[in-house]
Amino acid sequence: MDFFSPVLDGFGVVFQPANLLYCLLGVTLGMLVGVLPGLGPAATIAVLLPITYNIEPTAAIIMLAGIFYGAQYGGTITSVLLRLPGEASSVVTALDGHEMAKQGRAGAALGISAIGSFIGGTVAIIALTFAAPLVAGFALDFGPAEYTMLALLGILLVSTLGTGSVPKSLLMATVGLLLATVGQDPLVGTARLSFGIDDLLDGIDFVIVAMGLFGVGEILYNLESLRRKSPPPAKIDSVYPSRTDLSESKGAISRGSLVGFLLGILPGGGATMSSMVAYAVEKKVTKKPEKFGKGAIQGVAGPESANNAAATSSFIPLLSLGIPANATMAVMFGALMLQGITPGPLLVEEKPDLFWGVVNSMYIGNLLLLAMSLPLIGLFVRILRIRPAILAPLTILVTMIGVYTVRNNVFDMFLVIGLGVLGYLMKKVGFEPGPLVLAFVLGGILESNFRRSMRTFGGDLGGFLTQPIAATLLGLIVLVVVVIPALRLAYKLRAKASAPEPASSTKEKETRV
Repeated sequence: MDFFSPVLDGFGVVFQPANLLYCLLGVTLGMLVGVLPGLGPAATIAVLLPITYNIEPTAAIIMLAGIFYGAQYGGTITSVLLRLPGEASSVVTALDGHEMAKQGRAGAALGISAIGSFIGGTVAIIALTFAAPLVAGFALDFGPAEYTMLALLGILLVSTLGTGSVPKSLLMATVGLLLATVGQDPLVGTARLSFGIDDLLDGIDFVIVAMGLFGVGEILYNLESLRRKSPPPAKIDSVYPSRTDLSESKGAISRGSLVGFLLGILPGGGATMSSMVAYAVEKKVTKKPEKFGKGAIQGVAGPESANNAAATSSFIPLLSLGIPANATMAVMFGALMLQGITPGPLLVEEKPDLFWGVVNSMYIGNLLLLAMSLPLIGLFVRILRIRPAILAPLTILVTMIGVYTVRNNVFDMFLVIGLGVLGYLMKKVGFEPGPLVLAFVLGGILESNFRRSMRTFGGDLGGFLTQPIAATLLGLIVLVVVVIPALRLAYKLRAKASAPEPASSTKEKETRV
């Protein structure tokens, strides 16, 4: 009963009228964010960070969490109706979802997406309820050495297991670590990378980095693609899937929920990778793989279940270890820190109302999403007609006002603009901002714990091997850095060797003979 008592108390927190209202507001904003291509939950949460100053901490985190998992379903609407993913995690949904829409089955695709999202999210929340306290209890044995290895492992996993180029991700992570060192040295107080600018002596605030790279940078980048006229949305029939649809989708929903939960926990996994892996799994296990890409309902149900499950399970490393698993969780980490709350293993004991309030709000949020998503599809289709030329300037204006209110400093506004331009240029040349932001968050944890470890070990790096947990994490780092890339290279070489020769090469050989 000791375990269930705080869980039940958490429901009492959720059912407070103010918290219920913020939960409803969060999932509604999340769906809107998902519907509007290009904005994204990370950018939206970053823009709203200054607003959360004046909101009670539990309510603020409940709202921001709702934005995150609510956006996963919102992105499905544009993927199915326009073949225009509102979220990166909905890219694979567009393959079969839009084909179903062209066949007059848009309603069935959206309906099974809502059901799959609800089941995947709920399964992950139940697992989160039991897993998060266990992970937090295990992490109580962590010291500086363990947190050093854990932060380093998180950065490497994000860089090597993400969906982008590994060298580019590693380069962005390095830039993030450099930005984290700007300001005064925390131990000796000397200035680092401040270039004589007094405003940089206190370092760069996380809100500025998040709002610049995600808020301004993403908006500038997406204005280019959104200025083109979109095709008219496909017509929607009944949004309630048939018994046949449900029967064909139940296996995909189950597998997608499991894949999403497991990959969501891993740094670098997240909703996007989970949806792609779930799609690949469904294509592998089906007896009719030729139907994929031509309107297979399993190609919608699996990825949609996976991305919602991953969005939920990514809260486990954040709340239990204080390690964000993806870019959006990094922004959530910043939101918690702004509220004076340090996420980590002590959060369950020190802030049980907040911990269980946020976790249990996801049950309610998923129910609200299911209840709203089907009846409000027509409304969201109308929202798609809002011109980006109107929406983008308003978002930039809110961002600039929010940045100024953080420290009442005009220099921060120029810094956000500079980071926004940097974020835009990064996207133009194929560099994703996610690894940079995650490395920026984890950089402080990595530096402080590494230096404390070196003091404890008397400057001997071999001291990490004397700590069992740290040594195990170091072994995982070696696995990520050496073994996984070697296996990838071997697989590529084997695939290249077994590939059939081009017809032109065969003819050249025959001619020489």
